[in-house]
Formats: sequence, C-alpha cells, structure tokens
Amino acid sequence: MNLPLEDEIKTEEILEFALSQNINYFDTADLYQFGKNEEVVGKLLSKYRSRNNFTIGTKVGNEFDIQLQQKIGWNPTGRYIKEQVKNSLYRLNVDSIDLYQLHGGTIEDDKDETISAFEDLKAEGIIKSYGLSSIRPNVIDYYIKNSNLDTLMMQFNPIDNRPLELMDLLQDVVIMARGPLMKGIFTQQFANVLQQKFPGGMFGYSSKDLTAILSELMEVTGDLSALSYRYILDYSDIIVSGASTLQQLQNNLDSYNKALEMNSTDFTGILQNFKKLRYEDHRI
Repeated sequence: MNLPLEDEIKTEEILEFALSQNINYFDTADLYQFGKNEEVVGKLLSKYRSRNNFTIGTKVGNEFDIQLQQKIGWNPTGRYIKEQVKNSLYRLNVDSIDLYQLHGGTIEDDKDETISAFEDLKAEGIIKSYGLSSIRPNVIDYYIKNSNLDTLMMQFNPIDNRPLELMDLLQDVVIMARGPLMKGIFTQQFANVLQQKFPGGMFGYSSKDLTAILSELMEVTGDLSALSYRYILDYSDIIVSGASTLQQLQNNLDSYNKALEMNSTDFTGILQNFKKLRYEDHRI
C-alpha cells in the first residue's frame, strides 16, 4: 500500500491497522515528496520491524533537487543508482532494501549498465531484489530477456487492461498492479469522479460510455472496488492500493475480502464492454 504523509499520527494509525490486517507490502520512491516519503515510511515502520513481517519497496531513476523540491531529469546510470541507494537506505532506516525498482525507463537508456548496477547491489546484499515500474513494452521486453528481474509494477484494472497483452512474457516475474481503483472510478462515487476528473473521457471512452458500463456493473456487483480487485487477482500477484484515511483503508479491505469470494467469470458479459486496449507507443 501507499501511505499518506500529511499527518504522521494519522498515518501511523493507518499503518497499525494495515499491519493488523496482514498487509505486508509498503511502496514508496525517492521521488515522492523528494525523499520525505521514504523518510516518514522508514521512521514509522522501524517501530514495527521486530514483530511484523513486511516488505518495503522503493524506486530510483528520477534525479531531483531536495533543496529546490523539484525533479531535474531522468538518470538510470549505474553511478547514479549506486549513489542514491545510500540515501534511500538512510531515509528508510534499513541495512538492506527489500525491493529496489527502476522508476520508469526508456528504450534509449543504457539498460545493460542499469541492470549491472542492480545486479551488483544485489550481490553485495545492499538490496534483496530488484524490479521495474514501467508501462513501456519495449523496455519491459528487454529487462525480461536480459536481466534477473524479480518484479514488474504496472497500472492495471478493467479499464486500463493494456498489461493483458504482456502476460505471456511475464510468467516468471511477480506482477504488481497499481491503480486498481483508477483514481476513484472503481468506487461508488464513480459518476462524480468521471465528471470532475475525466469530463472528456479516457482511453477512447466518452464519460457517458463509461458511466453506462460502470452503472451496469454497480447494479450487478454492488461494489466496483471488489470487482476491480477480483479482476486483477486473476492475473496479478500483488495489488498496490493507496489509502489517505483509515476509513478508506477499511473500505478497501472490505472490498478486497469481498473480491476473494467473487468469481470474475460471473461478470464476463459486462466486462466485455471494456475494450481490449494495447500499448500503441513503445512497441516491442
């Protein structure tokens, strides 16, 4: 899960509840709040490390200026990765990072240099595993074929179903799905979310078309979040979902538990109203 940082007391309440419910993966990145996110996650989770079993994942590759609080550019060089892992270790207050992910990637990168850096860090025990957070098929294809990639994180849900075309390629990699609720579309407030955030539609759908499909699914399932979780569980190993309040986390968990009892084939007819999308850019 992703943690909010506005109020550390509230964040710790969310964290304690998450751990009590056996949530065991916490996701961050050095770019989030320009290092502050890692710092707070590390500070809070260090209190529970001795009695809870969990994994922390962070990301690298986006160069930024902490003083100016702004991103400078993209830097996947081996030298930069090996410099920044030290900062992430310090902020997370750990001796070894559970999962270190490249936070993007382009086909123009010196990917062999990047892979070599991750392999060196893993061999030295500085990181325990490494992964890629990317949606570019040509980048994903290279890493799958030329590295010992452990994980791949992609946005994935019934609307943004583009990762489906990559599933055959990813059989030996742990798939991590982010964005399961699609910025609130897969919630009871879907109509308001579409109106406020996506008035012009998305992915080739009009807002009206999406409202019609989601309304039908809501009538049948009663819980769009549970439906999206169920859909993802059929393909993915880990779901990374954010929560900004304790109530939101409780609602997400209720929906997740419902999803475990659901069968997505019961909704195949309606789900087929969502187009089969594919990545048009960054092709293999």
